[in-house]
Amino acid sequence: MDYARLEKNITDNIKEAQIKLGFDGRPMSLNYMESSLKKLLATDGDIKSALENFSGYASERLGKIIFREIKGGFCITISEKGTSYVHNLDGFEFITEFVNTVRRHGISVEDVITVFGKYSDNVVIEEKHNGEFDYLIYFADKVPDEYFYCIAFEEEIDGHIHVTYHRFIKEDYEEFGF
Repeated sequence: MDYARLEKNITDNIKEAQIKLGFDGRPMSLNYMESSLKKLLATDGDIKSALENFSGYASERLGKIIFREIKGGFCITISEKGTSYVHNLDGFEFITEFVNTVRRHGISVEDVITVFGKYSDNVVIEEKHNGEFDYLIYFADKVPDEYFYCIAFEEEIDGHIHVTYHRFIKEDYEEFGF
């Protein structure tokens, strides 16, 4: 089992939410599809048992971890201890700058690419314009992160450009078949 990869994904998602919404010291719940959990844990085994074992693995850092089944997956709730732990972690400079860039109105694809370029010389940029998103951008060497960013540029009523994005692990991105 790859408990470290699941823990990294959980901490990355908590940190991203804290950057967007602020830190409030409360527990946080994240929904995962079962197929994503299997990929993150590198298993085809029983996910419920794997999550029970993961809870023990990560409890020193993330505190009590509660999970419950939802349609097609699991809701994982990280305690106040865990969200505080993540809040105090270093190493999230890229996602912080990225989120702060895309939340501004009127930015261009060049602005987004510049942020990626500050953190790696090994950035892959693919124009897609597939009706779902306009660009796929990711770090080929998985540094500073392993995610595939699907970025859309949308013109708002007032004429400003608004950027939305979704980020996926590579395996989920490939399974979606964009």
